[in-house]
Amino acid sequence: SESPMPPATRAVIASTARTGLAKSYRGGFNATHGAALAGHAIKHAVLRAGVEPAEVEDVIIGCGFPEGATGFNVARNGAVWAGMPFSTSATTINRFCSSGLQAIANAAHAVMVDGVPIAVGGGVESISLVQPVVAKTTEKEASLERSCPELWMPMIDTADNVATRYGIARAAQDEYAVESQRRTAAAQAAGLFDAEIVPMETEMLVKNKETGEVSRVAYTVVKDECNRPGTTLESIASLSPIRAELDPAATITAGNASQLSDGASACVVMSEAEAARRSVQPLGVFKGFAVAGCA
Repeated sequence: SESPMPPATRAVIASTARTGLAKSYRGGFNATHGAALAGHAIKHAVLRAGVEPAEVEDVIIGCGFPEGATGFNVARNGAVWAGMPFSTSATTINRFCSSGLQAIANAAHAVMVDGVPIAVGGGVESISLVQPVVAKTTEKEASLERSCPELWMPMIDTADNVATRYGIARAAQDEYAVESQRRTAAAQAAGLFDAEIVPMETEMLVKNKETGEVSRVAYTVVKDECNRPGTTLESIASLSPIRAELDPAATITAGNASQLSDGASACVVMSEAEAARRSVQPLGVFKGFAVAGCA
């Protein structure tokens, strides 16, 4: 008979590093390729873990739209950008908004089940460079579009559906949005995100409002730039729902919806034994992961 499988190895998070989050289209990363974003996060996560690039067996990066500037296996391209040797493999995975979380789970599973000593998991998104391409090139499958058109439903529509289904009033959404802005601003003021973020020098596109001329300017993203610390309940209560003309019951506005952002994050995952051998103090332990579909 076959010998029983050994007990699963515990996986730990050895380090993490990320870019700041920049506003899509108008922010600091509006001209930064996805490979550079991912590469920056991977490079500094590996440095912080104190491991050699060649010791990383696999790099797993999640991406909601793995095409265009985040296509061609952006995980592999990002790993090469980060200075990883070609002997380090890499793969890009997609589960839309939870792609990065799924990538970290996959990296942990590789450590726990397959005995991979060190892996990198993370996520990257360039809304600025990819969404315009997606809008022009998306192809729908005819039979699926007839039977389940929701598969191509924009997130704004799904948000309004959720609000209607669960009776979440506009006022409650606005109040939560303002509180979220307050908490984010307070955390920034207290420096709670500083250790996570590695400033990234890049070039951004800037449009002259008077002439319409677009130029490239040097820019460094040093923090999350998407939140609005001065947001008040009065200021967002005056905003019209995005889908108001199509749906009188719509409640999602630019003030209570999530911001479109560009950025990347990565973490180094290793076995607990490997961390102990290297005297690495883990940031956390991966114990499990589960998913469920929504209808």
